[in-house]
Amino acid sequence: MQYLYIIQQALVWLVTIFWLYQFVVSICSLVKLKDKPLLVNKDHKFMVIIPAHNEESVVANLIESLTEQNYPKNLYDIYVIADNCTDKTAEVARNAGAIVYERFDEKNRTKGHALNWFLKQKIEEKADYDALCVFDADNIVHENFLRAMNKKLCQGEDVVQGYRDIKNPTDSWIASGYAIFYWTMNRFYHLARYNLGLSPLLNGTGFMVKFDVLKPTGWDTETLTEDIEFSLKRIIEGKKLGWATDAIVYDEQPVGFKQSWLQRSRWTVGHIQCMNRYTKELAGAVKEHKTLMNVDGLLYMVGSIPMFILTLVLLAINFIMYIGNGMTLYDLFLNCMRYLVPTFILPILTAIMIMLLDKKPIRPMLKGLLFYPLFLGSWLLINFKCLFKRDLEWEKIDHVRDIKINEVA
Repeated sequence: MQYLYIIQQALVWLVTIFWLYQFVVSICSLVKLKDKPLLVNKDHKFMVIIPAHNEESVVANLIESLTEQNYPKNLYDIYVIADNCTDKTAEVARNAGAIVYERFDEKNRTKGHALNWFLKQKIEEKADYDALCVFDADNIVHENFLRAMNKKLCQGEDVVQGYRDIKNPTDSWIASGYAIFYWTMNRFYHLARYNLGLSPLLNGTGFMVKFDVLKPTGWDTETLTEDIEFSLKRIIEGKKLGWATDAIVYDEQPVGFKQSWLQRSRWTVGHIQCMNRYTKELAGAVKEHKTLMNVDGLLYMVGSIPMFILTLVLLAINFIMYIGNGMTLYDLFLNCMRYLVPTFILPILTAIMIMLLDKKPIRPMLKGLLFYPLFLGSWLLINFKCLFKRDLEWEKIDHVRDIKINEVA
């Protein structure tokens, strides 16, 4: 029992130090920094890329929001990759004003494969673009998105994530859970790290990459979470990613639990793939570059699934000690609450604080706030399931919310 106590205390300190580090970093999101100076003053040329699989009901709204950008029309082109489509996505996109590339490859169906297929052609063509922006077909985009990303290019940044907002945050408690999660990540993860000089991560959609970055290898990713994989490869090279709070993209989230379970399972499997593939390289980058940015990247990789496993181990040790009369029922209760309260209660208080700071409406989100612990708890179940059973097949999430940019802006 003495050995169990020593192991328990060591794990408690490990978990505590990890979360104290995350807390200190998060506080840095409250600091307002001076804007970076412009290194050049230029309007860059963009290609806007939309990978789309059977998205005929939503893609036109995205293209419409892109054609209304507050940016010179001759300095960006809108491309839709109609990827293995069996509906009218290609036709709808052409009628809306996009340049459409149709791709058919049932074996390689992920967004990463579609991006690589398209970009290889543009690289071979020596296309005269300075940068590219990538969106999901269900998005709608704020009119100043390209203007904000152009400013980041002028400041010398070459990979930048925009602010991922939600276009349907009140559709259900599931959609609200996503909204609260992304609002939290936007401020306490991405903005906090950007303020500290660490590296944010790409977040799936609404990001910009300088074309020169991709010319040597294209979009070379292998996992189900191509955004995280691309980010980690940059961090391993010792290169920071940027963050643009005012480059806003509105994303549609699932409203039903089944689709949300499938989507988050895919994300967890992709995260495990990245963990298996890149943890060793991230550790090597810490040794090579000796920067806090690389340490932070490594902590991101080991701070989700491994930290979840450590917490389960701690709970198991507590119950074993209680059964073996090495702990009273009162101590067992206190120890369990020590892990459960930060996991399920503090996120609600954090979400309310973020909504106040970022001026999000709280009243329409009350149901989402109430059920947010259930949203997080279901994600823990997903993590647990994916430890033992992982579906590597890509599953499409249906997008049907016909919302235009003027309805959210």
